[in-house]
Amino acid sequence: MNKHDPGGAEAKLHYGDNEISILKQGTHVLCAVSGERIPLDELKYWSVDLQEAYRGPAEATQRWKQLEAEKRK
Repeated sequence: MNKHDPGGAEAKLHYGDNEISILKQGTHVLCAVSGERIPLDELKYWSVDLQEAYRGPAEATQRWKQLEAEKRK
């Protein structure tokens, strides 16, 4: 398996404040913003409130800005 192209099933996770719990085994999760695969060993950014994962800080910030804009409407 190539870590840049994780084959296999998508994992289902529960995102906690400082940890994740695996609900269904898999090799990766999908970024909520970009749709890119994130290997579990590279997952560092997620939202506890929204229960979604982000590829990196840029995607997490983009999602936060989107939610803030929606609140102002």
